[in-house]
Amino acid sequence: MSLQSALERLATYRANNTRASQDIFRNGLLALQKSSFKKLGDDGWTCLEQLTLASIDVGRLDIADQCLQLIADKFPNSPRVDCLIGIRMEATEPPEIALKFYGEILEADSANIAIWKRRISVLRRTGKVEKAVNELVQFLDTFYTDVEGWLELADIYASCNQYDHSLQALSHVLLLTPQNPFYVLQAAETAYTSEDFPLAIKMFLTVVDMTDADDSEQLLQESTPLGITVRAWFGVKLCTRRIAQNTNLKSLSNTSAPKNLELLDELATERLRVAYSSSGQKGEIAKGRQEVFAWVATPLA
Repeated sequence: MSLQSALERLATYRANNTRASQDIFRNGLLALQKSSFKKLGDDGWTCLEQLTLASIDVGRLDIADQCLQLIADKFPNSPRVDCLIGIRMEATEPPEIALKFYGEILEADSANIAIWKRRISVLRRTGKVEKAVNELVQFLDTFYTDVEGWLELADIYASCNQYDHSLQALSHVLLLTPQNPFYVLQAAETAYTSEDFPLAIKMFLTVVDMTDADDSEQLLQESTPLGITVRAWFGVKLCTRRIAQNTNLKSLSNTSAPKNLELLDELATERLRVAYSSSGQKGEIAKGRQEVFAWVATPLA
């Protein structure tokens, strides 16, 4: 592979935020051996940082140390270099050593977001969930608009079966990024797991509304649901059944159950049948259509 091709692949991985460590290591090592990163200006040092992380991932700590030394010499006392040193430390040192290292940096600079996140990551990975939650809550009190932090908090609560708390964390995510249907879907599924079915069906329908190409009746009948929209229709179908089975279900969010439950169930059935009746390239989703058809044909109550 030519050097130019290697650099282009590295740039593509960075642009797409892709973690393909093996390929990044192969391409980055070529650039390192030819010292081409020095000729690329700022992009060259970014490539070197990219290679450092990939080297740690694939266990080539000798290359990681070589890259880290070059970066540290170029940017002494850099917060990003401190973060790389901490990640390198996590690869071989006991967690307590890394936590002490991160703690000392935070004492000097409590606004170092990257170091704070690494510390929380180590705490969670070593099973200190309560400490991780406390640190994360303190972090979010300081940096409220950090969506990744709220998603991490929601995930921690969900892993502990505290779905109500997870849903509360996701509500902040939706406030910060209301246009992202994947986050709405995550909140809908969390609400379903916590048995708040009225809220769940409302959010599943929101996902459908956000991801359908056009909500006009004519195009809705002609269009084929794909991807996240199909998953949302499955959620609607599940919710209509759970609500129909128990009309006295209480919603912790005080969300009212939809009055036109049967119509929603019929619509979800029709949309899922269309999705699994598709052909051609779209027909990948049609695998197992008979099982789906049998399931959606089950009466509502």
